[in-house]
Amino acid sequence: MRRIDRYIVSTVASSMLLVLAVVLSLDFLFGFIAETEQLKNDYQVFEAFMYVVTTLPRRLYDYLPLAAFMGCLIGLGALAKNSELVVIRAAGVSTIRIIFSAMKPALVVVCLGLVFGEFVAPYTEKIAQSQKALAQGAATHINTRGGLWHREGNTFMHFNAVEPNGVLHGVSLQRYDENRKLLRSTFARRAIFQRGQWLLEDLEETRFYDDRLEVHHFFLQVWETDLSPSLLNVLIVKPDYLSISGLYAYAEYLREQDLNAAQYLMSFWKKSLQPLSTAVLVLVAISFVFGPLRSATMGFRVFSGVVVGLLFKYAQDLLGPSSLVFGFDPILATLVPIIICLLVGVLLLRRVS
Repeated sequence: MRRIDRYIVSTVASSMLLVLAVVLSLDFLFGFIAETEQLKNDYQVFEAFMYVVTTLPRRLYDYLPLAAFMGCLIGLGALAKNSELVVIRAAGVSTIRIIFSAMKPALVVVCLGLVFGEFVAPYTEKIAQSQKALAQGAATHINTRGGLWHREGNTFMHFNAVEPNGVLHGVSLQRYDENRKLLRSTFARRAIFQRGQWLLEDLEETRFYDDRLEVHHFFLQVWETDLSPSLLNVLIVKPDYLSISGLYAYAEYLREQDLNAAQYLMSFWKKSLQPLSTAVLVLVAISFVFGPLRSATMGFRVFSGVVVGLLFKYAQDLLGPSSLVFGFDPILATLVPIIICLLVGVLLLRRVS
């Protein structure tokens, strides 16, 4: 029996690796082509190539659920096509045991996803984004099309680039009064964090009065803010690419500032429940092989897997923004597609047994 278990595990695992290699290769190629359209200043072909290489951990994390789902569907489908599943069941191996054997590679994928999503992908994404912004000239001028915006009280901030070591480039600060009247506009080429405080370097400050404005230049100035380098490292990365702990910490910070944290909470629940969604997708793949796709061709299985995977992704992508618009709990946007897939998988497997 152990030999049969190992055979099922190796078949499913090799299919998952194959799917992951194919998808990552295509994504790498298309990502590099997309980056060549953004060449600017010192950001040339080699820098674009290194950017795509640096973001590979994030791309790997994104495609792990799809690889688990498609790999299980293809691997078990190949066993079903060659009538090996029939022989295995005739040898006395129960359907439940086959399911557990097929789930083992998925558990490895889940663990790998947790490690990459929490420790590897966010760190490499910060490096990739900061290096790209610096190569494109982030420190020389205000770049409202790129960078990131943030609000703290009555001050609106924009940073062209944020380095993981706590260095900011192209810092713009717009201070308003209670009536939303602009009081002061500041642009600094760089900001560094030393001895528990921020220092603005090479800055130009414009002060607005009722009848005049004044422009002042400073070589160095202390910047009072509640932002820390750790929080800024969260800001530079899109919510979907952040670690679970980073999402939670920044959501709490936004709440303290009386700002809307729904987008970060939505990404927090999506990433927290990704292991569960991966397991449910694998269960659906297994139920398809034992159920409606038992005698289907490999091409049709791949097509069906792509359709189901896209439907699951689009359901979460649509429900997520809907939770922001209609104000229901973001956790529901993540749980509803998971529950639907779980019910479909359980119902199909009950028909088989």
